[in-house]
Amino acid sequence: MTGAKRKKRSVLWGKMHTPHREDIKQWCKRRLPILEWAPQYNLKENLLPDTVSGIMLAVQQVAQGTFALTSLISANAVERLVPQSSRNLTTQSNSSVLGLSEFELQRIGVAAAVSFLGGVIQLVMFVLQLGSATFLLTEPVISAMTTGAATHVVTSQVKYLLGIKMPYISGPLGFFYIYAYVFENIKSVQLEALLLSLLSIIVLVLVKELNEQFKRKIKVVLPVDLVLIIAASFACYCTNMENTYGLEVVGHIPNGIPPPRAPPMNILSAVLTEAFGVALVGYVASLALAQGSAKKFKYSVDDNQEFLAHGLSNVIPSFLFCIPSAAAMGRTAGLYSTGAKTQVACLISCMFVLIVIYAIGPLLYWLPMCVLASIIVVGLKGMLIQFRDLKKYWNVDKIDWGIWISTYIFTICFAANVGLLFGVICTIAIVLGRFPRAKTLSIIDMKEMELKVKTEMHDSTENWPPSKRTNVKVFPGSLKTGSNIRSLSVTPRRMETSQQIKIISINNPLVFLNAKKFSADLMKIILKESDSNQPLDDVSKCEQNTLLSSLSNGNCNEEASQPCSSEKCSLVLNCSGLTFYDYTGVSTLVELYLDCKSRSVDVFLANCTASLIKAMTYYGDLDTEKPIFFDSVPAAISIIQSNKNLSKASDNSEV
Repeated sequence: MTGAKRKKRSVLWGKMHTPHREDIKQWCKRRLPILEWAPQYNLKENLLPDTVSGIMLAVQQVAQGTFALTSLISANAVERLVPQSSRNLTTQSNSSVLGLSEFELQRIGVAAAVSFLGGVIQLVMFVLQLGSATFLLTEPVISAMTTGAATHVVTSQVKYLLGIKMPYISGPLGFFYIYAYVFENIKSVQLEALLLSLLSIIVLVLVKELNEQFKRKIKVVLPVDLVLIIAASFACYCTNMENTYGLEVVGHIPNGIPPPRAPPMNILSAVLTEAFGVALVGYVASLALAQGSAKKFKYSVDDNQEFLAHGLSNVIPSFLFCIPSAAAMGRTAGLYSTGAKTQVACLISCMFVLIVIYAIGPLLYWLPMCVLASIIVVGLKGMLIQFRDLKKYWNVDKIDWGIWISTYIFTICFAANVGLLFGVICTIAIVLGRFPRAKTLSIIDMKEMELKVKTEMHDSTENWPPSKRTNVKVFPGSLKTGSNIRSLSVTPRRMETSQQIKIISINNPLVFLNAKKFSADLMKIILKESDSNQPLDDVSKCEQNTLLSSLSNGNCNEEASQPCSSEKCSLVLNCSGLTFYDYTGVSTLVELYLDCKSRSVDVFLANCTASLIKAMTYYGDLDTEKPIFFDSVPAAISIIQSNKNLSKASDNSEV
C-alpha cells in the first residue's frame, strides 16, 4: 500500500508539473502569431489587396533600402573600424563571395556584427521581460528622438544631394561640423547634381501628394519611386553622366545571396555602443508604429513579443551579411494606403525583393546617387513633419513641449540613443519632482461628496415614478498608493434598475507612469456586467482599483460582455483629485472617452480644471453637441437624468 501511494503521488506530482499540450499550443501561438492567423486566412477577400500592397512595398524596399536610422548607426561603426581611407591599404583582389573585394567584405562584416549583437541585446531584453518598461517611452520623447534621427539621416545625404566630395564626419556635434564643411566648400557644389536633386524631390513630393489626395478614386497609386529610378538610370546610361558630368552612381551590385557565414565575433566589443543604439532605436521606432497601428485597427500589442521578433530578425539575417533592420514609417503608411489586409503582403514583398536581388540588382548600376538621396529624404517626410506636434504639445502640456525640444537638441548634438536616454531620464525626473506636490482628496472630502450626491438624489427622486429612477454607484478614491478601491452603493428609496451611473474618482495625477494602468482598470469596470442585486460586499470584492494609485504597468483584457444589462450606462469621472497631467494622460482620457462612446457609454467629467478642459478639447475630437464637462458630480447626474427624460418623452411622442 505504501508503494502504491508513493507511485500515485509521483504520478500526480508529475501531472502538476508537466505542461499541458494546450498550454504549449497557446504559447506557440503567442510567440509565433502566424500559427494563429494563417489557418484563418481568406484567400478570396484578402489575396488580391495583399498582392497589390506587397508589390508596392517591394518597390519602396528596392528604392529606399532598410530603415534609415539603424543604417546610419551601423555606418558609424563601419566608418570608425574600416574607414574609406584604408581602401588603398587593403588588398584589392576579389574574394570568392559574390565577387566582392576584401575591403568591401570587411565593411559588410562590421555591419553584420552590429546587426548580430543588436539582435542578441533585444533577445536578452525579451528574456528579462523589459517590454513592461516601455511605458517610460512617452510620445513626446519618441517623436523628438525619431525627428532628430531623421534630421541626422537628411544631413548624411547632403553630400550626395549637392555632389560634394567630403570626408566622413561623425561623433558629438558632428551634425554642425558637416554643415560647417558644406558652407566652407560651397563653391565645389556640382550644379548638375543639385538640379537633378531638386527636380527629383519636386517630382516625388508632388506625385505623392496627388496619390494621397486621389487614393480613394484610384485603385492603384503610381509607384513614383520606381518610375524615377528607371527613368534616372536610363537617362544616366544614355548620356553617360558618370563620365560626362562626373555624377556619382550606385555602381556594381552583386547578384544573389551569399552562403551563410558567421559575423566577425572578434569585433563585437568594438561595436557594442552601436549595437545598443540599433537595439533601442530600432525597437522604439518600431514599437511606436505598432502601437499606432493597434489604435487604428483596434488590437493590442505585446511589448515583449516585439523584442523577440526584432531580435530574431537581426540575429538570423546577420549570418547572410544583412545590416540591422526595423519598421519604417513610410512603408507602414504605404501598406495602409494600398489597402493591405494581412501580413501576407509583407511575404509577397519579400518574394519580389528576392527577384530583384537575383535578377534586377545589377541594372541599378547607373542610378545617380543624388536621385537615391532624394528618394531617401522624401521617404523621411513622415518623421520630419513631426515638428508640427510642437503646437499640440504647447497647448496640451508645456512641460512635454520642453521635453520634446530638449530631446531633439540632444539627439542632433550627439546621437539618437543619447537623445532617447536623455528624454526618458528628463521625463522621470520631472514627474518625480511634481508628484510630491500633488494633492489628493481627503476622506472627509470624499464623504462630503458622497453625502451631497446621496442627499440630492434622494430629494430629487422622492416623487419620481419607478420608470425614471436611477441606480447610482459611487466609487470614491483611496489615499494610499496601491490600495484597492472602496465601493459604496448610494441608492435612493423606492428605486428600480432603469439606468446605471458609475462615478469614479481620480485621486492621483495622470501621467505616463500610470496612464496605461488607469486605462486598463477603467475598461475592466466598464466592460463588466452590472448586477443591481449584487450585495455590497461582493461589489467590493469584484471591482478593481481605478484610482491611478498604482504606478505599475497593466494590460487590459477586454471582455466580450456589454457594460450594462438593461439600458444605456453613464460614467462620471470626478477629476477633482487630478492635480496635474501630461500629454500621455490627456491622450489616455480622450481615447477612453472615444472608446466608451463607441460602446454606447456616455462619459461625463466633473470638477475639471480649465487647463484640463482646454487640453482635452484641443487634443481630441470631442462631442460638442452636448456638454461633457461639469462643475460638480451632482450637476453631471442632473444632466444625465434630464437627457433620460427627454429620451422618454421622445419615445412616447413617437408612439
